[in-house]
Amino acid sequence: MKKIIKIILVLLLVGIIAIQFFNRPDMSSTADITPGHITKVMTVPADVESILKRSCYDCHSDHTVWPWYSSIAPVSWLVGDDVVKGRKKMNFSQWNKLSAAKQEARLNEICEEIKSDEMPLPPYLILHGDAKLSQSDKDILCRWVETELKKLEDANPE
Repeated sequence: MKKIIKIILVLLLVGIIAIQFFNRPDMSSTADITPGHITKVMTVPADVESILKRSCYDCHSDHTVWPWYSSIAPVSWLVGDDVVKGRKKMNFSQWNKLSAAKQEARLNEICEEIKSDEMPLPPYLILHGDAKLSQSDKDILCRWVETELKKLEDANPE
């Protein structure tokens, strides 16, 4: 019985080591603030930018800080997938690529999702407690969203 358990453990260890070499996620990140970044396209006060950096940028920008465990499969696959999906949904680093209508929609979603505690994602908060938004953070972000929506409305009257 002990021999079977040893064989199973060795095979499990070999399997875990082997998967490290397959299907590695794109773990790209940059510190560069490009001309298309939201802070270059819109007015983003320092307090808003600080909240966005702390609670949003890891999944919704090209400024992802990849934690150590994101290099170990199969966790790397889950983390990488979350970042890909987050960037696809909304990428603050490529804000200029969105039409005015999409910018408006994304801004509205920011406020809706943080008010309903949908963002940041609860599983993300387990390991990133500092990303949790206080009521004050939510109020600051939603006031900023309202200001930016008004600017978009004034710039694009229908």
